[in-house]
Amino acid sequence: MRHISTSIFCSIVLILCSSVIVAQEKQQDSSAVPVIPQRYGIRFGVDLLKLARTGYDKDYTGFEIVGDYRLTKKYYLAGEIGNENKTTDEDQVNFTTKGTFFKVGFDYNMHENWLDLENMIHVGLRYGVSSFSQQINNYNIYNPNPYWGQLPATNGGAEFSGLSAQWLEVVVGMKTRVFDNVFVGFSFRMNRMISNKQPGGFDNLYIPGFNRTYDGDFGVGFNYTVSYLLPIYKKKNVPVVEEGKK
Repeated sequence: MRHISTSIFCSIVLILCSSVIVAQEKQQDSSAVPVIPQRYGIRFGVDLLKLARTGYDKDYTGFEIVGDYRLTKKYYLAGEIGNENKTTDEDQVNFTTKGTFFKVGFDYNMHENWLDLENMIHVGLRYGVSSFSQQINNYNIYNPNPYWGQLPATNGGAEFSGLSAQWLEVVVGMKTRVFDNVFVGFSFRMNRMISNKQPGGFDNLYIPGFNRTYDGDFGVGFNYTVSYLLPIYKKKNVPVVEEGKK
């Protein structure tokens, strides 16, 4: 009788121990890959560099509104819209460019966030369009024989409106969440012209949204943004379970 009681007691202990071990293993598996709901929504903001330049550069006024919408875990629909008014003083010509621009494309987030972080290290592509005008303020006539000095500057006054340009833009940048819904970020842009409507006898040396043109077809840009996320819904990204762990 005593032997039977001992056997029953040992069996109960083994069952309890097995249950505890299984529960701990399940808890470890669930904590190893936690499922955190991801926020999806619209993020919009402004380019602080253009606003700051408007304050300190008397030859420039401009603004840029940026935004994106999260499509999937990694892909974002993104775009920018803005306006620029810039006077450029070159060696031979002084001119003023006025116009608006619009860019649309996507960003791909290469950063693997931990838990509920929403930071981005991204690459992307944009299609840009600009509509603008150019006004020649004054220019110097080229003098191939400067021995007698440079010819006096000639007042321009000519204005060319209805100009336009289209380009592709490669984007590399990052965004960091600093508060609950507030992000700061920066990006570097490399531009390649697709089409460029130019006035007769004058090149578009500066294009709103494209910036300074180099060799007629290439340009670069940079922005520093602060933006706000307006969450719309949450979605659980199901973790990938390794084969054999079910």
